[in-house]
Amino acid sequence: MSLAVIILTYNESLHLARCLESIRQVASEIHIVDCFSTDDTVAIGERYGAKVHQRKWKSYADQFQWGMDHCGINTPWVMRMDADEYLEPALVQEINQQLHTFPESVTGLYIRRKVLFKEKWIRYGGFYPHTLLRIWRNGKANVEQRWMDEHIVVSSGETRMLKEHLVDHNLNSIHWWVNKHNNYAIREMIDLLNIKYRFMELDQRLLGSTNVQARRKRLLKEKVYSAIPPGGRALLYFCYRYFLRFGFLDGYRGFVFHFMQGYWYRLLVDVNVKEFEAKLAGDTSAAKLKEILKNDYNIAI
Repeated sequence: MSLAVIILTYNESLHLARCLESIRQVASEIHIVDCFSTDDTVAIGERYGAKVHQRKWKSYADQFQWGMDHCGINTPWVMRMDADEYLEPALVQEINQQLHTFPESVTGLYIRRKVLFKEKWIRYGGFYPHTLLRIWRNGKANVEQRWMDEHIVVSSGETRMLKEHLVDHNLNSIHWWVNKHNNYAIREMIDLLNIKYRFMELDQRLLGSTNVQARRKRLLKEKVYSAIPPGGRALLYFCYRYFLRFGFLDGYRGFVFHFMQGYWYRLLVDVNVKEFEAKLAGDTSAAKLKEILKNDYNIAI
């Protein structure tokens, strides 16, 4: 096998063994970049033969790029996985049979992802098929440096789409899910503020990628969604997902997911944006924005 897998972790003992059971069937190297977990995440990783590296957290993009640059990966292919994901058996077979057959001109592989919420496959609302570039040739890709919704972008070459699926299936409680999205809301707030005030360099490499789905979503977010008044855009986005994209066909658990992720979370982001802008008191300089992020959110940029 000629594939290295990178996983970022913090207290992932609930999911990690399941993830490692699937990826050890395709990987010759497994690297875990851990943010000083306090549970047995590290022990689980070592039990499966993973190389564990520990590093303080800044952002997902920063942590993952560090892993790509400093884990000493020697394989020709690299793969990104989250600890709460796993490969379906058909994808394991496809990777093992197909990876060595691609010509040198192919530098990236897209994979379809299924999202499960409370044991329910979310098939509607625009959530399936969700295609992500998850495998690339070593040295031919980097992570977008964004605070939220970062993608892997290849620097050159062609890309292909694999047929089979990986699964995103988080087993934590709804309380945990809400806390996670509270933190996500701050990260998303930073990106929306940066679209408006440009106080940091805006990584736009995705707009030149071969992933039509991701490119379209990014354009809609930056050119359309960000231009709609806060509050109203959360309601419009939920209605788009739930009614126009048939999210109601996902049933009760689907309603909970689409409402919480498509309305509550988006509204929470907007509330944070409005609160932040009130703190600016008219001063929209880069120095002022960074000062507030540091003093009020403990985020150094």
